[in-house]
Amino acid sequence: MTAVPRHLLPDTAVIGSDGRLVVGGCDVAALARSTGTPVFIYDEEHLRRRCREAVAAFGEGNVVYAAKAFLCRAMARLAVEEGLCLDVATGGELHVALSAGVPAGRLVLHGNNKSDAELRAALTAGVRHVVVDSDDEIDRIERLVASGLPAPRVQVRVTPGVYVHTHEYISTGQDDSKFGFNLRTGAARAAIARVVASPATRFAGIHCHIGSNVFAVANFVDAAAAMVDLAREVGAPEVTLGGGLGVAYVGDEQAPSITEWARHLDAATAALPAGTVVLVEPGRSIVAGAAITVYEVGTVKHIEGVRTYVAVDGGMSDNPRPVLYGSGYEAFVPDRAAADRTREVRIVGKHCESGDVLVSEAMVPADLAVGDLLATPVTGAYGHSMASTYNKVPRPPVVFVRDGEARTVVRRETLDDLVRLDEDGEPIAWRP
Repeated sequence: MTAVPRHLLPDTAVIGSDGRLVVGGCDVAALARSTGTPVFIYDEEHLRRRCREAVAAFGEGNVVYAAKAFLCRAMARLAVEEGLCLDVATGGELHVALSAGVPAGRLVLHGNNKSDAELRAALTAGVRHVVVDSDDEIDRIERLVASGLPAPRVQVRVTPGVYVHTHEYISTGQDDSKFGFNLRTGAARAAIARVVASPATRFAGIHCHIGSNVFAVANFVDAAAAMVDLAREVGAPEVTLGGGLGVAYVGDEQAPSITEWARHLDAATAALPAGTVVLVEPGRSIVAGAAITVYEVGTVKHIEGVRTYVAVDGGMSDNPRPVLYGSGYEAFVPDRAAADRTREVRIVGKHCESGDVLVSEAMVPADLAVGDLLATPVTGAYGHSMASTYNKVPRPPVVFVRDGEARTVVRRETLDDLVRLDEDGEPIAWRP
């Protein structure tokens, strides 16, 4: 196999005549040696270009970045600077966005089980709208508004009954889903009627999201068709068609661009009444391709007649997607990025799990050895955001690179951080 496919690398990536990978004007291997490994390295220009592409395709104010894909204060500020709103799915994500200085009016609150505290925080701050997911949630909003909080703008999340070809754990638009109100059973229409009639809610429209990492644009068109019919029926002023656009993770994959996605959705929503606002919520397609993760090889173990294992200093704690979804990735050596990859290995992490596999069948240079750096591309989504401290492995830093400069936007976790929340067992006052 030849060098790592160029379309999997960040936009500004260049492989020099010496074979070294440069991203954002920074030598990746030198930067990783300087910061230590593992490290997430993000191409800031790539992030900004994808934000601008989305705004150009859908319009200013109509793009709501799905913050669950990757969120820190630097990313929140970047998205807002480029004209995006943010979708936050928990009180924690809401807190991070507000602490970054994001105006509450640029935030949308999601979540299938919002607590009273999360709803109270959102209503008090004055978020753009809340996407309601259940009758229990509407009950909570009505109680909060009765207590004196302002009535929020509300979109009703609809489950349109569209099945998509993706992993079952990230498919959300089918009838059997924990999310939203079912369209086929009549639950969605009943919820809309309740929101319209309630003095505690201001009906802002309808919402759907059919799944994540979807490559087939036809799936989005099918969902849009169902939503257009419903919007015309109930007089929805806004229709949110969610996100979920897939990205290529391995060399033989090709994914639609944000612009292509927009072109299909534009045609699919042409029958909406004039003035209806169409919103989308891209996440992965904004950030995934912007980052690479760089590790150091610690062990190379060849088992005759079986396989060769290459163990790196991270693993499922910084990228759980292969374990959760069987996701595929490529791997390469950043200071020999042009090298042919002719040796098949299994890249694993340092965790006490046989399932701690990053790349099951990876092609790497034949001379890969202990101490080499090893990088996986397309790790900008659901790596940092899903990272854990399993086995008490500190989480990696996040570094943004642009115009030859690197800046740490999330510092590396320290060993002291791992015990910072521990207590000595102070007595808890409680009544049985």
